[in-house]
Amino acid sequence: MHEYDVALKVLLQASTDLLLRQVTGLSVVRWLNVEMPQVVSSRVDLLGATADGILGHIELQSTNDPDMALRMAEYSLRIYRQFRKFPKQIVLYLGEANLRMQSRLTGPDVAFQYTLLDARDVDGSLLLASDHVEDNLLAILTRLEDRARAIRQILTRIASLEEPARRAAFAQFLIISGMRRLAHAIQEEAQKMPILNDILEHEVIGPAILQGRKEGMQEGRQEGRKELLRRILEKRFGQIPGWVETRLATLSAAELDELAERVLDASRWGELFPAA
Repeated sequence: MHEYDVALKVLLQASTDLLLRQVTGLSVVRWLNVEMPQVVSSRVDLLGATADGILGHIELQSTNDPDMALRMAEYSLRIYRQFRKFPKQIVLYLGEANLRMQSRLTGPDVAFQYTLLDARDVDGSLLLASDHVEDNLLAILTRLEDRARAIRQILTRIASLEEPARRAAFAQFLIISGMRRLAHAIQEEAQKMPILNDILEHEVIGPAILQGRKEGMQEGRQEGRKELLRRILEKRFGQIPGWVETRLATLSAAELDELAERVLDASRWGELFPAA
């Protein structure tokens, strides 16, 4: 799941709240960056606050974890300890195998429950119809009447973007589509569009993500992460200064992941790059 984490979190935070409202019933206005000590996984995937102060906690899961209910209970208590309010909790399952996790944890005088939802049970039509490309990309993980047609529709939308947004969106699409084993189908459709075919021939993104060479795949994912971050940074702060571009070029994959976790919580460049 880790290889998809950054792309999914960035997409969900940068998109409209169409998918989140379908999944949680909440409209998040602010994302919270929560680090919790003494937990096996020390950071929740997504924690947001609505305008009236309700907390929404979303975990993204690609495998059936037999301890998922225990993990969510631990998260719930630690979020309560930090904010003095319980969150509305949802696990959004993105895996290919049938969903087998339990959504309840019970014992003597104890009962805990969270919402468990398979992304394939979410209607993707609203996401496809959205004017925001991030929503369109997320649709590929949901229930679609015609997946091949949806791929063509999403690629057409990506092709309509200006650079560098087009390259960033295409990299995002390739990354998350791996969760549905659709890279080959996307490659075939993209090759029919000259403007996207140029990206496929890119020395990093094309060979790395679509041909599956191990070293190239890692380089391609890192290039994709940088493209995603550039787009989010531009939406968050405006034009990227030259010194920030220089810093981005030197970041490792782990550092890019860490930056992606913090980018929407920062209010100025100095908070993201304090040593600059």
